[in-house]
Amino acid sequence: MTNLRQYAAGKPCMIRKENVCDGRTDTTVLAHFRMSGISGMGIKGPDLLAAWACANCHAWVDTHKDAYTQLDFAKGVLRTINRLIEEGVVTWTK
Repeated sequence: MTNLRQYAAGKPCMIRKENVCDGRTDTTVLAHFRMSGISGMGIKGPDLLAAWACANCHAWVDTHKDAYTQLDFAKGVLRTINRLIEEGVVTWTK
């Protein structure tokens, strides 16, 4: 099984927060989506529920919890999952 945290290195940012994202791939990490019932104090959610994020976008979603930022973050998670499927890292059957 692929280590998704390591796999994120060098990938494009999937959060793409307008006026925040710098498009750098050398700072990309796996940013975990936090949500009640999935994660908690000091507990990260599953690596699959995360987005490839540049340092700027990661810092933004960690410090801004408004609905619009969370929506951008969730879209980033979905884009990341889609890319993982396209790249054959994650498989699913119809």
